[in-house]
Formats: sequence, structure tokens, C-alpha cells
Amino acid sequence: MKNILPFKLCLPMLLASALCSCKKEKTSQEGPPVSQPVQNETISGDITANTTLSENTNYTLKGRVFVKNNAVLTIPAGTTIKVEPSSATDSKGALIIARGAKININGTSDKPVVFTSAATAKAPGDWAGIIVLGKATTNGPAGILRVQGLPSTADTEFGGNTDNDNSGVIRYLRVEYAGGLNPLNEPEWAVDMPSGLSLQGVGSGTTIENVMVKHSRDDAFQFVGGTVNAKYLIAYKNGDDNFDFDRGYTGKLQFLISYNPTVSFVALRAHGVESLNDENASDILPYTRPIISNMTIIGPEGTDPDATHLSQGIYIRKNTRFNIQNSIIAGYSSGGLMLCPKTKPILVNNFGSYFRFNIVNSDNPDRAFTYDTGGDGNNIIPDPEVANYAVQMDDNTIAKPSVSKNKVSNTIGEIKLQGLYTANPNFSPASGSEALSGGNLGGADFQTFFTQVTYRGAVGTDNWASAGTWINWQ
Repeated sequence: MKNILPFKLCLPMLLASALCSCKKEKTSQEGPPVSQPVQNETISGDITANTTLSENTNYTLKGRVFVKNNAVLTIPAGTTIKVEPSSATDSKGALIIARGAKININGTSDKPVVFTSAATAKAPGDWAGIIVLGKATTNGPAGILRVQGLPSTADTEFGGNTDNDNSGVIRYLRVEYAGGLNPLNEPEWAVDMPSGLSLQGVGSGTTIENVMVKHSRDDAFQFVGGTVNAKYLIAYKNGDDNFDFDRGYTGKLQFLISYNPTVSFVALRAHGVESLNDENASDILPYTRPIISNMTIIGPEGTDPDATHLSQGIYIRKNTRFNIQNSIIAGYSSGGLMLCPKTKPILVNNFGSYFRFNIVNSDNPDRAFTYDTGGDGNNIIPDPEVANYAVQMDDNTIAKPSVSKNKVSNTIGEIKLQGLYTANPNFSPASGSEALSGGNLGGADFQTFFTQVTYRGAVGTDNWASAGTWINWQ
């Protein structure tokens, strides 16, 4: 990367020297301040020393850029980085923060940091994404894994045993047109390559807030092992899963929006949430177990009566555990919450999974809760047993306390959100909506990190997700 810092430091000294060497004449008035010209810079190769970018510079990122050697990359508010597109998978642009290095993205609501494609006609998959690698626990061998889809080197290694590891601060970031490492129509059971914002082995000392990923060809957010927590995340119009968890992730998340108003052009199954323990559904520890409150998942507009696209609001598979509460899942014709032979017993027998205080809908009402029978993964059937448990309340005999106190809405309109499937959607509950109350953040999982609110879904009456500078619904 071209280093622009020495020039900036020397320029004031040169000006001072010039002024001191000549006598100042009387002037009738001072002229207007001279604006500095905008610089054009290329980011490429390795960043091995602390580096701070400039808001007033046009940056183009080329190829795979590694921040390594414990360096810190700082990106100020208002900076846009355009990534050179490539049709070849092995040369897709990516920013990779290696273990021990840090990234500080200091955006604001009015001046976000934006990573987007440099193409004139931008397209999903123009580049790979931002990949942050940390030292927190994974369920890989000795806690260590390597990034799928990248060469196996020390720079692509992640994981360890430092659960409070700090990979930096990311605030007010928008990531656009990433997801280029995963092929179109990839096999359903393949292990995902990094896409969008990929957090792999990242520790709880890292701060992640106010991030939007849109138009990724594959996943939007990936949590691969690690313990990192995050708030205020938006995934919009992405080709595969909006929130993907695997390899022992055990962090906490609040205020999430997954919004796919149209059917995916890439994947047969493009879920709001997908979670697995590992590729083989084994019992390696730690189990993947995301803890989530106040999430809104909205699927494609209209009904697919045959449910041919198979996308679910939430798909819990391959021996994962989970705790999802106070959330809204709606708009998917194939199903709201889907379990499989490995994950249903864990939920209904109170073995560490919970699904409570949620509002659930499917375009086909009998499919609010569904079951993947195993096999080839394409035989999805309604699950009336889980549906029955899910709506039991305190005044019933609670047979399955881990899956209870949920509300099933027969139509998405019954939930009464203020504005779906519009140019600028509004996920706030309207007057009379059951989402305005009924939330519950009791229980050991929710005693730290979570903001105490009583509404359900990602947004209450204060609409933090309204269209603005950092949130762009186009």
C-alpha cells in the first residue's frame, strides 16, 4: 500500500519554513482557505505496520490484502473503499485481518464507512468480503481452524483459547456486493467460504455495532467459532443465508434484521438464519450455540404455494444448540423454524436449546414449524408436534418449557409492522401490534450484554433502522 502519511506530516513543516524565510507584506484581506486536493490511493499486498486511512482519499482495494504482524488498520468516518472486481475466484478482492492484528472502523450514522464494488455495473460477488480472524475458541482440532477457500497459511489460521480476544472496533459499516468466493448453486451441505462480514474465531473483546451487509452473492454475516457479541446488524437482499453460525460460535446478538423481499437468485435454501455444529453433525465441543434476542426476519413477498424454494426463516441443523427469544419470523412459504433429526430432540427435551416469546408466521400457516427428515435435505414437512409445544402458556401444563410462549400469526399482516415491501421499509410495530409487548429477557443467558426491552422484534417505537446515510435499502 502506498504510504501517504510522510507527505502529510512534512507538508506543514515545508509551509512553515517558506513563510519564515520571507517578510510578510501587509495585505488588505486574507484569502479563503485552500482545500486540499483529493488523493487517489491503491490498497494492495500486506499491511504490517499501524496504518490510518484518510476520509478525503479515493481508495481502491486490489486483490487480497492482509493486515498482519499485530498491525492496526484504522478507517475514519466517511471513508469509502472500492474493491476492484474480478471474475476469477482466486483473485477476488478481500480484506483479511489476521490473528493478533486489529481493525478499527470508526464510522458514524451520518458518515459511515462503506466497502463496495469498484465496477461501473456493480453485481453480487464482485469481491469476497471482510474477514476478521481472532484467537477465541472454536471446535476445531486444538481449537484451531483455517479459513475455507483461502490458501492454508499462518495468515489464514484462526481460533485458540482467548475468549476475550480483541480484534478491534467496527461501528457504522456498510458492505456491498461481496460473496464472490462461493460458487453459484453451491451444494447445500458444503462448508461455506467467507462472505460479507466473516467473523472467524473473533473474541468478546471486539466491538461490532451498526453494520449493514447487502447484495452479497452468498451469506451476509458469518460467525465461525468465537465469542464475539454484536448489536444492530442488517442483512438485505443477499443470495444465501443472512446470518450463518458454525464451528462452536457461542456469542450474543441483539437487534438483528434479516430482510429478503424477493426470492434468492443463487441458493435453493437462502435462510434468514442457519446454524450448524460442524459438517459431520458431531459432538465436538464447544457446541455452536448463538444466543439471540430481538431479531426480525422477513422473507419474500407473496406466497409460494408449493414451497419450492425451501428457504426457511430459521434452520437449526447438524447438532447445533441455540437460544432465540423475543423475535419475529415471518414471510417464508416453506417454513418459519425448521429442525432436523439431530436438533429437534435437543429442543423439545430441554437439552440446551430454547425458542420462546417469539412471533412466528409462514405464508402457508401449517408450516410455521417444520421438520427436515434428513435424507437429501429436500423433504421438508410440517411439524405439528413442535407447533403444539410452541404456543403453550403459563395457564397450560407446560410439557416442553424450552419451546413455549410463542405466538403463531396466520398472516404476516396480523403482526402489524408499519411498512414491509416498500422502497424504505419500516419494521416498527404499528399501534395494536402484539410485538409492542411480550418480550422477556429473563434467564441466565440474558443477564449480561443485552439491552433490557419488552418489545419483540428488532425495532420498537424508536426506529433505529430507518433509511438514512448508513442504511441504504437500494
